[in-house]
Amino acid sequence: MSTPLSNHVGVIGLGLMGNALVKRLDSAGVQLLGYDVDLNRCKEFGADRIRTIPGLGTACRVIFLAVFNTAQVEATLLGADGLLKDQPKEPITVICTSTCDPDEIKRIAKAFTDLGHHFLELPISGTSLQLARGDALGLMGGDETQFSQVSALLDIVTPKRQHIGEVGDAGKAKLAINLVLGLHRASMAEGLVFGQQLGLDPAKLLATLQLSAAASSVMGVKGSLMVQRQYQNPQSKVDQSLKDFHLIWDLAQAKDQHLPLAQRYIELLETELAQGNGHLDNAIIFEAILKNSLVKPQ
Repeated sequence: MSTPLSNHVGVIGLGLMGNALVKRLDSAGVQLLGYDVDLNRCKEFGADRIRTIPGLGTACRVIFLAVFNTAQVEATLLGADGLLKDQPKEPITVICTSTCDPDEIKRIAKAFTDLGHHFLELPISGTSLQLARGDALGLMGGDETQFSQVSALLDIVTPKRQHIGEVGDAGKAKLAINLVLGLHRASMAEGLVFGQQLGLDPAKLLATLQLSAAASSVMGVKGSLMVQRQYQNPQSKVDQSLKDFHLIWDLAQAKDQHLPLAQRYIELLETELAQGNGHLDNAIIFEAILKNSLVKPQ
């Protein structure tokens, strides 16, 4: 049986993706409670709906998790001030939308489920704007029966979903997708810089690319940001992209796979991070490539 929408649902992490989740759930009339470490985000969400993490553990049977990394997931689920601190009387189902280390999230999920609760992996393929519009893809890792029990909520959040396998497998798929997306952003940026250096108008070149054999959804999402050089209202951030690419790199290294293109992507984005641009949209790879194109090799 699907979880009744009349029950309170929790959202932990009210940043870009968490806020997009809130918009989807609010629009459907779901009663929400939430938590974030950022007081401004809490104020925007509504102070009357804010609870502590342990408070959400006792008030909500289903909780969406949208935190930054694997360590934060573990602290939220199993830490001293986590969801289980006040010993919830009923099982909690956590739906984790964070992109995590696949092996670590499998270990964390087992520890959580061994305590009588449920863990479902649902990393999101798409930007926060795409998620808010209902256009993102939810990648499902975990027991399909458990997913069916929260299908009413999932239909609201991610109408498009794909079951990948067990916990950890969805994260692997998400990282493979992010590898392709990141390199696609970089190649598009390099092509736009190349055209600009040749004297072409970037906006016209982008429009032409979108009509060409090179066209893709990435151009529609990130192309205009590059052309307008507007990165202040991020849909996905530099620091998030780097976090994922470092995970990708580490996993590939463990399999003795070299990723030469990913290595260069990491180097370029790290130049932006070093300049204090970690909070900006990752379309700023355009600026990194532009600056790099003006430096002659030694």
